[in-house]
Amino acid sequence: MMSKKLVIFIDSGDTLVDESTEIRNADGIVEKADLIFGAGETIRFLTEQGHTVVLVADGEAKSFENIFRLHGIYDCFSSVICSEKIGERKPSRKMFEAAMKSAGLSDGDKGRIIMVGNNLERDVKGANEMGIISVFMDWSPRYPKTPSDLSETPNYIIHEPKELINLVSDLQEKINTGH
Repeated sequence: MMSKKLVIFIDSGDTLVDESTEIRNADGIVEKADLIFGAGETIRFLTEQGHTVVLVADGEAKSFENIFRLHGIYDCFSSVICSEKIGERKPSRKMFEAAMKSAGLSDGDKGRIIMVGNNLERDVKGANEMGIISVFMDWSPRYPKTPSDLSETPNYIIHEPKELINLVSDLQEKINTGH
């Protein structure tokens, strides 16, 4: 029997997008922003490898669409789960439950879902509370890098988007071998 692929939930700001480069319009919608070095290539590669990638981010749907269409990776996301649509922000379970539902996942799939994000309080804590694998991207100088308590302690730490490729490969191997 073939193992199922690892599913990647990923944040946007300071995980894929350099928040310091955001240009917003009068309504506060991001019109354009730069990706962090290697982010676009990483998302394309993971998608090409057959992984489901779901954007799980706090913000407005139009901002995410503008940024990721500009960089040609919007279609890499199987769905976009954002706080504007859900009515709550991470670490709310509703964000993660919506992401799971959008990808056709159940509680039994939690062992093959990772949440990648730059915010210990939102991304890591939310993933940990849901029982999914938490990956902290320690790239941004704008957010705390030390967990305030055990609920914010990540399962894994990466420092730039491209490191996600090897981590996903390693985790997929663990899933395939049952270790």
